[in-house]
Amino acid sequence: MHLGIKKPMRVANDHTSDSQLNRLLDEIESGISAVLLTDGGAPGVSDPGARITDLAHDRGIEVDAVPGPSAVVDALMLSGFYAQRFAFLGFLGRSPGDMRKELTPFIDSPYTLVLFESPHRFLKLLEVAGEVLGTRRYAICRELTKRNQQVFRSELPTIPKEGEVPPKGEFTIVIEGRRKTIAGTKYVKL
Repeated sequence: MHLGIKKPMRVANDHTSDSQLNRLLDEIESGISAVLLTDGGAPGVSDPGARITDLAHDRGIEVDAVPGPSAVVDALMLSGFYAQRFAFLGFLGRSPGDMRKELTPFIDSPYTLVLFESPHRFLKLLEVAGEVLGTRRYAICRELTKRNQQVFRSELPTIPKEGEVPPKGEFTIVIEGRRKTIAGTKYVKL
């Protein structure tokens, strides 16, 4: 090891089963700390790390990211959503009509969407996204890399209840791409 640090390492790749990943998460829940590394790029972005991050969120395990150069990449990593392909839409238009117009091309898209939004308009954006895109998982990544960082995950058309996501700070919203279902299993169609 380059830094002379010797810690147990486990390999997780595209062939690692959910049961194996859940065993790793059992260890984390028992009190050990863990770090997800990748051999290139950012864990969870075009990387199998997204699956373990997703499972960790489902189990209520706190997930954090080393600050990167972009809120877009940090939000994708923290969401746990499939990000082999994604579209960054920045700030959408201010009116619900403009938002609908900009989201409509993504109704059947498998691309995960990343958007910026103000703390005063994020609920309206989620409401319109639910109307246009239908049932999709989403993550609100608020105040990334700051003391009050929060990652809130839910599914459209449900929007956060009052107090679940304070309307303060900078918001990066990740909306999972359209997932198809085969025999009760969801997958992303590419």
